[in-house]
Amino acid sequence: MKNIVITGASSGIGRASAIKLSEDINNRLFLISRNEAKLNDLLNKIKGNRDRIIIMPFDVISGDYNELSHQIKEIAGTVDVLINNAGALINKPFSEIIIDDFDLMVNTNFKGPFFLIQRLLPILNSGAHIVNISSMGGFQGSVKFPGLSVYSSSKGALAILTECLALELKQVGISVNCLALGSVQTDMLKEAFPGYQAPLTSETMAEFIADFALNGHKWINGKIIPVSISTP
Repeated sequence: MKNIVITGASSGIGRASAIKLSEDINNRLFLISRNEAKLNDLLNKIKGNRDRIIIMPFDVISGDYNELSHQIKEIAGTVDVLINNAGALINKPFSEIIIDDFDLMVNTNFKGPFFLIQRLLPILNSGAHIVNISSMGGFQGSVKFPGLSVYSSSKGALAILTECLALELKQVGISVNCLALGSVQTDMLKEAFPGYQAPLTSETMAEFIADFALNGHKWINGKIIPVSISTP
């Protein structure tokens, strides 16, 4: 049984990844989101034995990570895969960004994954794989878009954290990789770019993420990998 933790699991790519990974009866999923109603809706849509699906209402900004880690340990003992997918995006000109905007994006996109990894570290198996979901906006050398200064910077920080942790955790057998995603049709994208139609659906991207989370670390560690047909 593989124990898999997914943040931001109630919508978009996280939701689609949860559904895809739930298809394998050898996977036990811990689905994290602050939206309990959407988590329950997701649970109702997952087919088959749902005893393997544990929903965990939790706010990655203000939640108690020690308690979360304790709850997962009580059920599973250890964790094999962590997918840091939760994200926040506000599209605003640099001159109009306020502290609340900054805090929301940096805390969700960087601080949250940082401390979740730290608190789960004692129960991450040797051979575990941490997958940080970043963005092409945070990928050095990619085209940047107006209004995404904080979002892109916070996702860039997550990418650099990946490189740091891959080296630091290598000695305990834990792999860390980062997927810099391009445009995927999600509610978050629609809100940030009204009228834009992304070339990929959440379900299509979830197929790649699910396979990479389970198998990518067999060949790759410490890499920031662009997964993009197009950006914004």
